[in-house]
Amino acid sequence: MTSARLSVEHETRYDYDQPVEQAQHIACLRPLSDAGQRLLSFEMAVQPTPQQHSTRRDSHGNSRAYFALHAAHQALRVVARSEVQVTARYEGLAEHLAVHPGPTCGEVRERLSYRAKAPFEPAAEFLYASPFVPLHPELRDYGAESLQDDRPLAEAAIALMQRIHADFTYAPASTDISTPILTVLQERRGVCQDFAHLMLGCLRACGLAGRYVSGYLLTRPPPGQAPLVGADASHAWVSVWVPGLGLPLADDWLDLDPTNDAVPEVHHVRVAHGRDFGDVTPLRGVIRGGGDHRLEVRVTTRLL
Repeated sequence: MTSARLSVEHETRYDYDQPVEQAQHIACLRPLSDAGQRLLSFEMAVQPTPQQHSTRRDSHGNSRAYFALHAAHQALRVVARSEVQVTARYEGLAEHLAVHPGPTCGEVRERLSYRAKAPFEPAAEFLYASPFVPLHPELRDYGAESLQDDRPLAEAAIALMQRIHADFTYAPASTDISTPILTVLQERRGVCQDFAHLMLGCLRACGLAGRYVSGYLLTRPPPGQAPLVGADASHAWVSVWVPGLGLPLADDWLDLDPTNDAVPEVHHVRVAHGRDFGDVTPLRGVIRGGGDHRLEVRVTTRLL
């Protein structure tokens, strides 16, 4: 299988107008390590040095770092450096689906629907509304054009991704995390997290399970290949539950990147997955003091 070794440096800096007296932060910056992506090394440096620091796994299996600063400070700098070996989990997907198209949208919808005393299906956790992905009739209407009952789900989800890529314009700084998903649908523009939330809303409104994936893209592609959109910052895409997909490293989840109209290969580094952006925010916290602040984020992903 095709694979690549990548390095990622993710730097976040906050500068405050007034001293921050105390701060509690959560960082979700450590890439996943599994059969399709092996984490070779990871380090996270925080300045000033935290007085408390711990790491644990959340309910989705993501690594979270918790740190606290009890001394006054007017700046915070967090730098995470990673090296990963990424394997192409969906190599030969088109050929595979031509022979083994997998379950239809209707069959998967039926499997996810509630039935008394039926066994619990873990993927159902990603079926319902979440804070950033409410279920609107408009999303169901947009998604239903692709997600027809008798159509194989993998094929239908790829078609939905292609429609979003064709219908929407990538426009940096046109939205922020507070922009409602219906505004993105109406204005037909946004950034990667908007398109991920939009596609998730379409899937879930149509009774299908999808999860939000945060990660990185290769900043400088190999010679002769076009750069991917969103490569100089954290990126986001979706993962659709397709039971019986039949690829050895995919684990019944099909990743799709509507921003780039792409099935992720070795240029996508996965950091975390959850219901939406709120579950996998790279860095967030609660502070006392600080006044206004300025935020700078820099991400560099290189092929080793």
